[in-house]
Amino acid sequence: MKIYLSADIEGTCGIVDWSETILENESSTQCRNQMSKEVSAACTGANEAGAKEVLVKDAHDSARNINPATLPECSKIFRGWSKDPQVMVSGLDCSFDACLFTGYHSAAFTDGNPLAHTMDLDFSHIKINDKTASEFTFNAYACAYHKVPIAFLSGDEELCKTAKELNPNIVTVPVLKGYGNGSISIHPNLAVEQIKNGVKESLQGDLSRHLIELPKHFKVELRYKEHYKAFKASFYPNMKKIDAHTVLFETDDYYEVLRMLLFI
Repeated sequence: MKIYLSADIEGTCGIVDWSETILENESSTQCRNQMSKEVSAACTGANEAGAKEVLVKDAHDSARNINPATLPECSKIFRGWSKDPQVMVSGLDCSFDACLFTGYHSAAFTDGNPLAHTMDLDFSHIKINDKTASEFTFNAYACAYHKVPIAFLSGDEELCKTAKELNPNIVTVPVLKGYGNGSISIHPNLAVEQIKNGVKESLQGDLSRHLIELPKHFKVELRYKEHYKAFKASFYPNMKKIDAHTVLFETDDYYEVLRMLLFI
């Protein structure tokens, strides 16, 4: 098997504050170490399930958070940003047998994580076909676009629940849950163990059970916190301004959704 893994940090076990997400902050060291351990565990689980190659995308902020030396030798790591429309799943294509997600978080305008957001802190919310969308949603549809099954997700409890709505067969490991502006996490060692075992389980048997269906049409509503950013975005081709803070983009081609997000 050839596996793709996209790793974020705001759904990493123990995280609670924005300062813990920034590479240059000393307080981020513990969370970046835990992120590396969780990714390594996922790679090990994939390897034990028969994967010969795992491409890891460091998909948070600087894209330089994971310590490559902590990963098993079956892994390759994609650091930095290529600036192509697939962003957090850059390099994903139909050659992969399955996709894994670790450290993912709830969407903007939800309370599943004190660090809940979608794509950018500029947005109050983003919706696809009138339903609140997370970064996982956008990347899951990128998987569906390439017909790559989504086998596994770890992150906050709320996101794990919503992922099951896309496909109940996705194996999930919730490592924390939001509680107001705080978070309650399981023990970090337990998170690592459960991620390894969850990935191994998810890659057994017929992987087609993990495929999700790509909608035939996309209506993407983006609501900005600041009105002038909506005004600017309204000049993107085929973008409509709905009100002072909200723009709407519609297409039948999901790649055009990804292209639009890259530029606005």
